[in-house]
Amino acid sequence: MNSMAIAAGAAILALLAGAVAAADAPSTDTKAFWGTPQAAGGACCQTLGEVRANIDRIDRQIVALIGERGGYVREAARFKANPAAVEDKARVEQIIAHLRALAVDDKAPPDVVESTYRALIAAYTDEERKVSAENGAKP
Repeated sequence: MNSMAIAAGAAILALLAGAVAAADAPSTDTKAFWGTPQAAGGACCQTLGEVRANIDRIDRQIVALIGERGGYVREAARFKANPAAVEDKARVEQIIAHLRALAVDDKAPPDVVESTYRALIAAYTDEERKVSAENGAKP
């Protein structure tokens, strides 16, 4: 099979998968099937649309904060002698312990916070190595 046929087949499968998912997805004006609102002190949410709008709002803030954090990660690279000096496992574990405690204080699931930050730290460790190497740090 040539690459165009494979690409066309993949596109068709993606469209079909999207159609099936859309058919199964609740409408944004769907009311909850059980329970009472819990988010925002019980002030939100009456519909799935409200839930999604708030998640989108929060995601925008998270992405902005990730970008801000990245500026400081790139700044930290200036203080490392070389790309190999970027990784600091003891510091990572210190950060994770602190974040797990913050998660408990903020009633966030500590395991979710830890998993999220381990992925974030790993990605930014790679970014910091790259920045260090691009700016002439010796390996």
